[in-house]
Amino acid sequence: MSAVFPYRGFSSVSAVAAACLAGFVVFVAAPVRAAEIVEVQIDSARLMNVPAGTATIIIGNPTIADVSLQGGGVVVVTGKGYGATNFVALDQAGKMLADRRLVVQGAADHVVSVYYGVERATLSCTPQCQPRVALGDGAKIYDLTLAQITKRNALAAQSARPPTTPR
Repeated sequence: MSAVFPYRGFSSVSAVAAACLAGFVVFVAAPVRAAEIVEVQIDSARLMNVPAGTATIIIGNPTIADVSLQGGGVVVVTGKGYGATNFVALDQAGKMLADRRLVVQGAADHVVSVYYGVERATLSCTPQCQPRVALGDGAKIYDLTLAQITKRNALAAQSARPPTTPR
């Protein structure tokens, strides 16, 4: 079966090939919109605007990032773990308003890794080197550093409370 074209020698196979080529040219020539990538550093927060009418936010992997919806179309993105995930904003009817990629990267300060055999310890050197909790550190070092940070934060919270007066 062949199509009838005004040009001599133009068969249906040629027509299909020409249509595919035209579609390819249109596809290649069309501007490709790159997905918006939101970068945040681990243990840091970043403000980001969301579309008007955003009612619900979904995070693909909440161990990588956390998002908190604030007033005025602003969200706070907090880097929780290294890696990439996505963020979806929905309106009250469930219509998708945005789908953005979130990438959590390492800290911007001067980080030094020290190895004790196979155990790794991470130090934050800004300007003096102090231990920090970092994913991938040896379990013993990680737990010890985390316990010290937790104890220090509890003492700071306790001292910030107003004194109680006995009755």
